[in-house]
Amino acid sequence: MHEYFNTEEILKQFKIHSYVAGGLLLIAGIIGILLPDVTALTLSYFIGWLLVIGGTISAYHIFKSYNTKWIAWFKPLILLTIGILILLYPLTGIVSVGLLLIIYFLFDGFAGIMFALEFYPLKGWGWMLFNAILSILLAVVFLTGWPLSSIWLVGLFVGISLVFDGIAIISVAYGMKQISG
Repeated sequence: MHEYFNTEEILKQFKIHSYVAGGLLLIAGIIGILLPDVTALTLSYFIGWLLVIGGTISAYHIFKSYNTKWIAWFKPLILLTIGILILLYPLTGIVSVGLLLIIYFLFDGFAGIMFALEFYPLKGWGWMLFNAILSILLAVVFLTGWPLSSIWLVGLFVGISLVFDGIAIISVAYGMKQISG
């Protein structure tokens, strides 16, 4: 049989990469939990700069290749305007990110439930289900305090989510022992 179809090797690689990814997610999550305000502010500035850079690149492209239609300038203008507004008013950016995170946690939770059920009955599938339910609970808690609590909840909840993502991935990798030996 061809080496690419070696199931034992695939399972071994999956376990190794899962342990590494899970460990890195744990570290990132702990940083988010310990420094929630800094995490939220950094995230807001990061998004603002990404939009400004994207708008600048888009404007350059329009200027060099397609500047005959005024409507072509709409996207670069929107990207630059929103990016600059987030950079000038980062707290408003954090509140906006908070709303997006509420939506993210809801989708993450529902997708996580489906993913956990795919791994049933492997050892660790319960952690994945717990992680999914936690994401839905985070969305509900976040929604009840939004927008005022966004400044610290953005960093804290992203950190919590990443910690449990890391635990879930490590649990599945550990559970692979029962089928691979």
